[in-house]
Amino acid sequence: MSEKMIENNRVSVIGKIVSGFTFSHEVFGEGFYMVDVAVNRLSEQADIIPLMVSERLLDVHSDYSGCTIEAIGQFRSYNRHEGVKNRLMLSIFVREIHFMEEFTDYTKTNQIFLDGYICKLPIYRKTPLGREIADILLAVNRPYGKSDYIPCISWGRNARYASGFEVGARVRVWGRVQSREYTKKISDTECEKRIAYEVSISKLECDE
Repeated sequence: MSEKMIENNRVSVIGKIVSGFTFSHEVFGEGFYMVDVAVNRLSEQADIIPLMVSERLLDVHSDYSGCTIEAIGQFRSYNRHEGVKNRLMLSIFVREIHFMEEFTDYTKTNQIFLDGYICKLPIYRKTPLGREIADILLAVNRPYGKSDYIPCISWGRNARYASGFEVGARVRVWGRVQSREYTKKISDTECEKRIAYEVSISKLECDE
């Protein structure tokens, strides 16, 4: 895997494991498992972020609940088929995992850098309280012709700046991975709670 490709998608999170491991899939005899980690924000809230971990990185049959870890890897997407629709699933594909003792510096618990391309026009809006927001969808290239599609959200002057991006523009973003609960209407009588994952942007640059 070329270093250059890895450089365009880097994420590191530090948090507590809050679930067991569930089997995801197997590639060339290597099993991959999902596990959730709670990453504290400065505001006392926590983001619950799914990690995809190879059985070769750690013993997926052990219970690590409550352990503090640092996970380093890439933020990746894949389409899951649900009936007639596809649903974009996001998780951190872990390349390195480190167990840590107590951790206190919460400014460094959640950091991501992406270098990709705008793949649909940004959606700019204002909240009822007048806060400016722009949603962008970034296609980040992977080796072998694949791409990850990462939803990102920007605020204030970053949102105003992002609102002018054209499809195909190359954009670099720095920020944090966050989880957000929302309610999905399934039918006239049925709703279900879901969790969306996105990158909250703190800094962005566009190649004009």
